[in-house]
Amino acid sequence: MTLPARVRIVEVSPRDGLQNESTILPVETKVALIELLAKAGVRDIEAGSFVSAKRAPQMAATAEVLAKLDQKLLSRSSVRLSVLIPNLQGLDCALASGVKDVAVFAAASETFSQKNINCSIAESLARFAPAVEKALSAGIRVRGYISCVLGCPYEGEIAPGEVASLARDLTAMGCHEISLGDTIGAGTPLRAKRLIEAVARDGPIDRLAVHFHDTYGQALANIFACLELGISVVDASVAGLGGCPYAPGATGNVATEDVVYMLDGMGVETGIDLAALAEAGEFISGRLGRRSGSRASRAIAAQRRTGSQKM
Repeated sequence: MTLPARVRIVEVSPRDGLQNESTILPVETKVALIELLAKAGVRDIEAGSFVSAKRAPQMAATAEVLAKLDQKLLSRSSVRLSVLIPNLQGLDCALASGVKDVAVFAAASETFSQKNINCSIAESLARFAPAVEKALSAGIRVRGYISCVLGCPYEGEIAPGEVASLARDLTAMGCHEISLGDTIGAGTPLRAKRLIEAVARDGPIDRLAVHFHDTYGQALANIFACLELGISVVDASVAGLGGCPYAPGATGNVATEDVVYMLDGMGVETGIDLAALAEAGEFISGRLGRRSGSRASRAIAAQRRTGSQKM
């Protein structure tokens, strides 16, 4: 068995994790979450998005969040912040905020694309193209997200070839990395491997990331299967925050704490302090008024209360 020596975690809780929450959190809470994540050793953090406030009210204060972050802490920790953008207008907001990384998003399902962003897949790519071109000209890195890669709530199973074709389009546009998102959490390890193999035929596997939701409890197994193929970038959300308003039944992202616990146990480096990460998860869970969705975090909290040691 061959596994990567190091895995880069892309923490998506401040954006993908919180965007579906109905309770609008204060700017200070979002700032505190990002700073706790940075202190735990997380180096890639999706801080927010510049999409329509009507479609994602939780993200309306992204510019304020970015302005209030402790830049000394972020600089000292070598943290890269990214934001999601839907078009040129969103990119202009991102440029004004000073971030050096942006992301664009497309769906592998025509129906989901229409439900999510009110346009076809081809139309979404046409919207992104001028924004990506301008971002690259300004020295900004662009990441591409593809949703519904292992299933769509409206169309069912998605053919790997469809995902591979869209990944080629985003790469040709200038995206330095493609994140493959199992939006409804329907994937299983063998299907996840087949997807990676199909997409990786067109380019280096180190330009691919995986983004699993845990609806059917398969996320960690899927991640492990992809690691065996050489994937070394994993998206995750502290406390398992997340969900999608346009994917009925979809639960949260895989919990970052659970991913780090698994990787620690296999000797794979992440640079993240699990105990500090769990504190960040407990913090945001408390602000949302519920317990953490991370099993590892709950176990760590129980050990802390009883004074017992990890097995």
